[in-house]
Amino acid sequence: MRSAAAVLLLLLGTTAAGRAAGPPAQPPDYGAAGTPDQAAGRALLAEFRGAAPDQCYYEFTLQLRPRRGDLRTIPGRLWAGRTAGGPVLRLILDPGAADERRWLIQGGPRPAAWRGEGAAPARAADLFEPLFPGMDVTAFDLEPSFLYWPGESLLSVNRLLGRPAYVFFFPAPAAFAAAHPDVGGVRVYFDTQYKQPRKTELLSSAGGVRRTLTVNDVKLSPPVVKEVDFRNEATRDTTRFAVTAAAVGLDLLPSLFTPDELGAEIAPPAGGRLVRF
Repeated sequence: MRSAAAVLLLLLGTTAAGRAAGPPAQPPDYGAAGTPDQAAGRALLAEFRGAAPDQCYYEFTLQLRPRRGDLRTIPGRLWAGRTAGGPVLRLILDPGAADERRWLIQGGPRPAAWRGEGAAPARAADLFEPLFPGMDVTAFDLEPSFLYWPGESLLSVNRLLGRPAYVFFFPAPAAFAAAHPDVGGVRVYFDTQYKQPRKTELLSSAGGVRRTLTVNDVKLSPPVVKEVDFRNEATRDTTRFAVTAAAVGLDLLPSLFTPDELGAEIAPPAGGRLVRF
């Protein structure tokens, strides 16, 4: 089984839901002798960064779950691929509606985002701009450029959702911190067996957790991240990403992932390729 792009790091961002077929190998003890093995941690990150994800298509809902107020559900479509610059996502929220939003989000070491409405020309967008009115989730949450930040350290091996996880800290680079002084870094929890991020925490400059992304459910056949929660730790509002259908192993045109084509209408994969959940 090849890696499949996950909306995560995705966006979960750039992430993959599954690896080699068969049971995963027993992971090394990175926390042996009380000191995490930083060289082993760097090797894990290099393997993850170098993985070539499948090109995929997802249909999903975004459930806005405010701590106070009514639940709101927004449908969406997403195409995931890879360019020379790294993982890339094409995203449509509330397709066909008057408030439709279209996004192109480039991940990797040089992240970027573009936004459009319908067939209107796309414009460059800030990575911390909300993807949809009333939503906390941003392009930064979906493209894990922080996985390429230098100076990372392997902190520990902890348990997450009943499974061991390598805990990494990525400090915000000087240029990023100057533009976003309220961001101190990102803490990432990698599943030790499947070597995929299962949780990320955006940290303030004071070290507190601002936002959390948690992968709740992963389906291994086909390899798909089925459910992800984005939580604002200040307001305690949550946005839930839930996949309703997916097609993996696609052969998508490179033009699909260009700003000039963001307003073009793209048909979903043929029904036989699409698996519904």
